[in-house]
Amino acid sequence: MARIMKTTKSVRNFRLALSGLMLPLVLSGCATDRTYGQAPGIEIAELEELPAPRIENLYVIGPQEALEIEVVGAERLSGKYLTDGEGRISFPLVGLLDIGGMAPNEAADMIANFLRGSYLLNPQVRVIPEEIPLPTVSVGGQVDKPGEYPVLGRQSLLRVVNQAGGLAEYAKLDDVLILRTVGGQRYIGAYNIQAIQRGNYGDPTVYPNDIVIVGDSPSRRRLDSILRFAPLLSTSAILIDRIGR
Repeated sequence: MARIMKTTKSVRNFRLALSGLMLPLVLSGCATDRTYGQAPGIEIAELEELPAPRIENLYVIGPQEALEIEVVGAERLSGKYLTDGEGRISFPLVGLLDIGGMAPNEAADMIANFLRGSYLLNPQVRVIPEEIPLPTVSVGGQVDKPGEYPVLGRQSLLRVVNQAGGLAEYAKLDDVLILRTVGGQRYIGAYNIQAIQRGNYGDPTVYPNDIVIVGDSPSRRRLDSILRFAPLLSTSAILIDRIGR
């Protein structure tokens, strides 16, 4: 059974935020304590694997996206809208709405809630993306070809790393992260890819919108400043990032 960490830092500053306080981490099946670099707000999760995203939320609204928003019975509110660089739209009667990172149905519910009561009795709202981009997973760090790669449905971590050209020469095999957001909560799974290759534990599933980071080489900023695990031979660590809460 793995444990969890949480942070109040921004996800952009996540790597920097984890280089602080060192606390013991006890992993089930291990006789000795493990340690990791912990910042305030990071906690170990009592999870054995990352939670899977809801299927309907594999597509989320991003910046500079064209949307068709229909408010049934309110033609003046319906029309085409373009999100700004931060995923926001300016909506009549309501003002600036931050819908970046939301699924279309979640954005429709938000707009309906703002309109309900004050402007419309029972608003029915539909948000339809003009174009749904191919779902991708982002792979970075010590792989031969970092970048965004298409992924349909679910895929395994090893397959995604292979799709990015495989591990680079200085990859740190016990510092491989999967970052995922589920229901507004950010999770971080830490894995030993060599242990996965040996069959010590299962190959974790990767979904669209996940971010995979393979440990940095000594010549670059290494993930040692984030996680200081002894080799994870039989388990993984699932972390929670409480950003934006």
